Amino acid sequence: MKRRIFVSAAVAAGLSAKVARALAQGLAGAQIRMIVPFPPGGPTDIVARPLAQLLGDAMKATVIVDNRGGAGGSVGATVVAKSAPDGRTILMGTVGTHAINPSLYKTPTYDAEKEFTPIALVAMAPVAIVVNVDSPVKTLAELVAAAKKEPGKLTYGSAGSGTPGHLTGEMFKRAAGIDILHVPYKGSAPAVTDLLGGQLQLMFDPLQSVLSHVQGGKLRAIALSSKTRASVLPDVPTIAESGYAGFETTAWWGVFAPAGVPAPVADGLAADIERVVKGSEFRGKLETLGVIPIALTRNAFAEFQKSEAAKWGAAVRDSGARVD
Repeated sequence: MKRRIFVSAAVAAGLSAKVARALAQGLAGAQIRMIVPFPPGGPTDIVARPLAQLLGDAMKATVIVDNRGGAGGSVGATVVAKSAPDGRTILMGTVGTHAINPSLYKTPTYDAEKEFTPIALVAMAPVAIVVNVDSPVKTLAELVAAAKKEPGKLTYGSAGSGTPGHLTGEMFKRAAGIDILHVPYKGSAPAVTDLLGGQLQLMFDPLQSVLSHVQGGKLRAIALSSKTRASVLPDVPTIAESGYAGFETTAWWGVFAPAGVPAPVADGLAADIERVVKGSEFRGKLETLGVIPIALTRNAFAEFQKSEAAKWGAAVRDSGARVD
């Protein structure tokens, strides 16, 4: 009896290994749909398209970018949450879809933790504090001094309520003990236009959205929200090194699959994505934009998402931002 049990267990283990290998290899040559939950040309699309191309090459598969914008990324995220868990539909998730929206929306259309399988973190970007180049404010200390001199007078723009720029601005207001007025816009572009035109005094926005204006001499970056300085703007200090130790926020992008994807499939995707993210070609396409490629293991990414959801959820609640 013991021998029969041992043999049965060995056969089962052998079959499981074969099934795992088959599942892991099952995406080779397949057509994979990468849902980007924002319109073409935006920050998420900029990260997704080179990843899709290089991932397709690595997997010997076809990875198609499918833009499904709407409701702050919720429309596209919901499509993936409800898709078959076979690895053929994946999401280019963001700090918005998987850390901010669950607290921002009164009635979320998906569960960011239970309805997804975290696959891989792929990139991060700091939020920049920028002013018009003609502004007398040249440092973060001067900004804080001006705000304290006239509480409630300075206005700061963002790409919208509940965005990383808005919430970083609210977190900084508390850290610095200042009162500045938030003006939400429908996207970064109109906010930048008003900042260039003098209708706003400053703006909080992910670096890639304002970098060209900073490099073109029209805007001045006075601080970044990341832990370390950005290689594209080495002379711009971080908020932390400007007197606010421990301050750090980043916009980030990562790949998610629907919940229930077999572990061999998820592991295979994660391994292929990691090779792409660590490669020089992907890095070369992003670093010049102020976006930093980042690779984390699946488990580390899952833990990172949970910690980010807690941090940004608290920021949403403290800001009072809410979307019905």
